[in-house]
Amino acid sequence: MRAIAGTLAVPLVAAALSACGTHGAGTTADGRTILRYQGQTGTVTPVELAADLGYFSKVRLQWLGDTTSGPANIQAAATKQVEFGSAFNGAVVKLVAGGAPVTSVLSSYGADELSYTGYFVRDDSGIKTARDLIGKKVGINTLGAHHEFITREWLHQQGLSESEIAQVQFLVLPPNSTEEALRTGQIDVAALGNVFLETAVARGGVHTLYTDKNLFGQFDYGTYVFRKDFIQQHRDAVRDFVQGTARATRWLQVTPHDQVVARLADIIHKRGRNENTNLLKYYRSSGIPVPGAVIADRELQIWIDWLVRNNQLPAGKVVAKNVYTNEFNPYADGTYSPNSGPNGEEVAK
Repeated sequence: MRAIAGTLAVPLVAAALSACGTHGAGTTADGRTILRYQGQTGTVTPVELAADLGYFSKVRLQWLGDTTSGPANIQAAATKQVEFGSAFNGAVVKLVAGGAPVTSVLSSYGADELSYTGYFVRDDSGIKTARDLIGKKVGINTLGAHHEFITREWLHQQGLSESEIAQVQFLVLPPNSTEEALRTGQIDVAALGNVFLETAVARGGVHTLYTDKNLFGQFDYGTYVFRKDFIQQHRDAVRDFVQGTARATRWLQVTPHDQVVARLADIIHKRGRNENTNLLKYYRSSGIPVPGAVIADRELQIWIDWLVRNNQLPAGKVVAKNVYTNEFNPYADGTYSPNSGPNGEEVAK
């Protein structure tokens, strides 16, 4: 559900961030650390699920509005407008390379067998290979994020030179307009995921040219980041955030589909943000293939290498192991948390 972003939420986010400033939200009356964050309309993130499941004991979430892009979300975290953010790992690496004092603590999204991003062409387009995309337009949701990186990497792996790849044009479109732009010829390739992928396939006339899942297999692509100073000053709060969100991610991975959808729908109804729960019928899986969302070196190193190869990052400036930590994740040692069931499943409350 990560592709579903609320364009109407931008004024709300701006107003909320302006009101809160950069001083942090403090603590609750019972001593919990308040974590300000941006959500995604029509979507329940693993963080929000963790709160509903009762997996947090030291933190409380404060929603400020909905974000429209991962890079903007982690920039808000880096500038102390929110306490944590989530984005594609390539964007995280670029932020760190630019001097932002942030650390990844947990994987936030990825591609598994059921949930992934497909890059679609029309059946009558005549586009069959990567070389056919030279001079063509690819519709994506945000520049410098997942869709662009995956496309450029696929073109590279298919043998195109950097000068040829530079001739492929990227056009930013709202996710709910991308399929129409493809069908009307405004773009030649459309990056579609989740509900947008499902409905496009159902309507027919299009097919995938490549997918992120086929590029790297089942893989974690994004992470949650906190500022380093916040981690140092609020270690118990960050530990609680990570363990609770990791457990919620595991709950999504092992709980029967119908139970997951029912729980997500209940959360959306309870929070009263005037959202459409019809989108949940397109929910397939968490999209995170690794138990408990543990981060691996290669999930960041791939994009460090990509940035170095494209002359956007000096070799050796960023080292993968310095970008993230699994210190707070109870699944990092390969075992499940003490509160899991007899077969490793998280027990819903």
